[in-house]
Amino acid sequence: MTRYLSLLLLSFLLLLMPAAHSYAQDAPLRVGVVGLTHTHVHWILGRPDRGDIKIVGIVEPNRELAQRYATQHGFSMALVYDTMEEMIAAAKPEAVTAFGTIYEHLKVVQVCAPRGIHVMVEKPLAVSLEHARKMQALAKKHNIFLLTNYETTWYATNHKAYAMVQEGAIGDLRKIVVHDGHQGPAEIGVNQEFLSWLTDPVANGAGALTDFGCYGANLITWLKKGERPTAVTAVTQTNKPELYPKVDDEATILLQYPKMQGIIQASWNWPFARKDMEVYGRTGYVYSDNRTDLRYRLSEKQSEQHEKLAERPAPYDDPFALLAAVVRHKITLAPHDLSALENNMVVMEILEAAKESARTGKTVKLKQ
Repeated sequence: MTRYLSLLLLSFLLLLMPAAHSYAQDAPLRVGVVGLTHTHVHWILGRPDRGDIKIVGIVEPNRELAQRYATQHGFSMALVYDTMEEMIAAAKPEAVTAFGTIYEHLKVVQVCAPRGIHVMVEKPLAVSLEHARKMQALAKKHNIFLLTNYETTWYATNHKAYAMVQEGAIGDLRKIVVHDGHQGPAEIGVNQEFLSWLTDPVANGAGALTDFGCYGANLITWLKKGERPTAVTAVTQTNKPELYPKVDDEATILLQYPKMQGIIQASWNWPFARKDMEVYGRTGYVYSDNRTDLRYRLSEKQSEQHEKLAERPAPYDDPFALLAAVVRHKITLAPHDLSALENNMVVMEILEAAKESARTGKTVKLKQ
């Protein structure tokens, strides 16, 4: 009889296991927000509740800044901690999103990776290639996901352009031109907490070159399916030294590939904000004018076509939805994907070479 009851109990527990596993898979991902000084943090703080993530803790030692955002977004100051260690011990996040300085990204991974906590950083991955390599090593050693978020990752137009390239609709790639930037962080009125480090060469790595050059490097690496350029040439300058005495506000980066060039135009001098891309093949072109407006011409004999695209389906429309899906193993990223670590290691190699080229006035050849 005792043996029979034991078997019955075991069978009951086995029946419960799939349900428990399903609950764990479907429960909102417990997310900690590390830093509030990067104003892209409003993306997650002001995000509608989609049931996929739950903010369980926020790290921000600047209490005045935290209170300002708590008032704006309606979160409790009880969620706010001074250090990552305090937040992790109390809130037990499964993943964190980093919205501090780019320099601080390494520290976030150093604290989180050994604890098995996954990390998503705001673009770019790191302040330098040296930092990026340390972050990559930690992520691999401790088997965590380390993702990078870019606004342009969620543009339906970019994904349609990518699909057209892979289908051969415009022929073999010949030139990709990416324009990113705005009038300048001071001109558009970013808050002082953000401006103070965005214009610091240590905290941000550079000026417009880092802030907006990373977008083009990320997109071109994706379109080239992870291929590294053979050489990088960059020219930077500071047109407004009274506003940006320590960093560049204008950067042009040329990437050389066999039979193709990539041109990245990153600027704090545009007359208005822009994030657009031109992709030229041997027989046609496709333009991503913004998040939803696409233009293309597939041959000399055809006229230009225009499309207005809908938003991408979840979880491919939002960084935090994607983070939850990746951590829950519902999505597996390809190495060259926009958010993937491997893509963003190439981005860091490009940015590092660009800074060296701008400093020396010489083309930097990458080891193949």
